This record gives sequence, structure tokens and C-alpha cells, in this order.
Amino acid sequence: MELAYIPSPSSGVLYLGPVPLRGYAFCIIIGVFVAVWLGNKRWIARGGRAGTVADIAVWAVPFGLVGGRLYHVITDYQLYFSEGRDWVDAFKIWEGGLGIWGAIALGALGAWIGCRRRGIPLPAYADAIAPGIAIAQAIGRWGNWFNQELYGRATDLPWAVEITSSADGRMPGTYHPTFLYESLWCIGVALLVIWADRRFTLGHGRAFALYVAGYCAGRFWIEYMRVDEAHHILGLRLNNWTAVLVFLLAVLYIVLSARKRPGREAVVEPGAGDGPAADAGQTDGDAAGKDASAEDATTEDATDTDDATDTDDAGKPGTSEKPDESEGPAEPEESKDGAGSAKKA
Repeated sequence: MELAYIPSPSSGVLYLGPVPLRGYAFCIIIGVFVAVWLGNKRWIARGGRAGTVADIAVWAVPFGLVGGRLYHVITDYQLYFSEGRDWVDAFKIWEGGLGIWGAIALGALGAWIGCRRRGIPLPAYADAIAPGIAIAQAIGRWGNWFNQELYGRATDLPWAVEITSSADGRMPGTYHPTFLYESLWCIGVALLVIWADRRFTLGHGRAFALYVAGYCAGRFWIEYMRVDEAHHILGLRLNNWTAVLVFLLAVLYIVLSARKRPGREAVVEPGAGDGPAADAGQTDGDAAGKDASAEDATTEDATDTDDATDTDDAGKPGTSEKPDESEGPAEPEESKDGAGSAKKA
């Protein structure tokens, strides 16, 4: 009986005429767009301006790609600089090979440069984009499926991934889809960060640190399942030790930061509340105030005039002197229709 499994694509490249469309690159690009979109929504909710996340991503993304590639090439140098290998392949990023540790480290440097140019605190920016980075990783891991890489030990589970390529020492068969495990784990980490951020009002970089700690916890057991070539230290893969170290640093940061700077930043982007809309609202308010003042002044003038001027019973202006009581009460003038003048008693 044939076992169920996840088939791998026969090729990770589609050609649009002479133009190659690589599945790995598409997954990275889609992940970046999703991260910027979600980060922008969270940044606006925190009081920042729309578009700021994308502006800083212009710095962070290239730095992250370079950092991720450098980490991969340095830790797996034998793939590019050993006998029979071509060192030029180290620049072929579309063939796979990005180390998340280097991507986050150098990407943070790029984000710091972008934040500094805008006068924005890096921890606040990191908190806003943390869930988006996790989702970007979840999407990016499917690039490994296109390249038939990052799989685990052999298995006959129904969700095993079928590997058909025999390049670079691969053995065709069905294996644990560790790329899928990590993709699902990253989605869970993103949801955890979003929930915790709302529940505990995380700030000053603690949401980002929670993402780092959550990712490292999953990366440890997923890395332990992988069978591709890697450097080992005391029986554990290098990335296992990296995950443990970074996890401890992230947890330590959460604890110390919560004690030193509790709560969340009141202002994440200077001047974000000032803008054309705010100015227009202030102008309308000032104009309304001036109209009200003018109306009050007019009312006061009218009142003063009525107080200063007395009118007789006929409605004609008179003086404020009392009438001569010896003459008796004055009768009102007859109307013009009466054709006569008032007579004295």
C-alpha cells in the first residue's frame, strides 16, 4: 500500500519566457510584504504615522538579507569553500540558505539606522513589527519546500514530505517536514505575541523579546529533528546552542525591562499627532471661538444700548426723567388711523 505524503515540486523554478521565477524568492518577498503590512497596522494603533514602518523597512530588509546570508555562509562554509565547491555560489541567495540569527541581528542594525533618522525609539518599532516577522518566517519556510531542503528524519507519517532530489547528498524518500513544523510554530508565536501584547500592554521591546523567546523554544526541538549536515558542539547542532543562548537573553531582557521600565511608551513617533487634519481642526475651533466672541460682543452692545435708552409707552425714544405728576397720567397717542392727537384729562 502506498503511503500518504506531501509531494515536493519537481522544480523550484518556473520560467516566464526567459525570466526565471523562483519559489524561494517569492516566499521571501511575500513574507516581507505581510510583515510590513501588519507592522504598519500595529504602528498606527500605537500612535505612529502610516508609512513609517515601510520607510524603516527599506533599511532593515536589505541589512537582514545580507546578515542572514552571511550567517549561513560562515556556519556552512564547507558548502562553498571546500574542495570541489565554487565560492561564487555563496552569492546565489535564490538557491536557499538564510540564517535567521544573522538576519535578525543585522536587520536590527538596519532598523536602528532607520529609526535614528526618524527620531523613533527602536524598541517601540520592534514591538510593532514582531508578529509580522514571525508570520514572514512562516511564509518564508515554504521556500525550503520548493528547494527540497530543511527536512528531518525519515518517517512514514501521513504528513511526511517526499524528497525526490539526490543533489548535494540528498537521499530520496519520505521525511519529517521540519519546514512545515517551523512554519506552523511561527504562526503560533505570532498569535501569542499579539495576545500577550493586548493582555499585558507590552512595551519597550518586550513584545519583540517574547517573539524571540517563543521562536527559540520551537527552533530548539525542530532543529534537533533535522538530518542535514551541520556543525555539532557537545552532541548538539550549532543552531541548538544558539537557540538556547538567545532564548535565555530574551527572557532576561523581559524580566529586567519590566522592572526598570514598566508599561508602554506614551509617544512612539514625535509629532505623529500633528498634521494637516489636526491643524484644520484647530483652525475651525479658533474660527468658531471668534464667531462666538463676536456674537457675545454684539449681544452685550445691544443690551447696553437698551439700558441706556428709555422708551415711552408709544415706543419713541425719550429721556430717563420721570414725567411731571402734576399733569396727570399721559394718554397714549392715537394711531395714525385715529386721525387725532392725544387729549389731556
